[in-house]
Amino acid sequence: MSQLYDLKVLIEAKITAGGLDSADVRGKIALKAGRLLSFITPTTPDDPVGVAKLKQAIKDVLNINA
Repeated sequence: MSQLYDLKVLIEAKITAGGLDSADVRGKIALKAGRLLSFITPTTPDDPVGVAKLKQAIKDVLNINA
């Protein structure tokens, strides 16, 4: 699996565990990262810039370090 997909799984787990509004959290992360989570699959190739942006978006929105 790709690192991007692993981050997507982390996001989904935090949404579920926290009882958060999925559409709201996913939308905020997508806006900050510049990438829709729906398009990240296990075969999505990693790119360092994309991974860094998604990690920063997770930190900004969910207040966790990924």
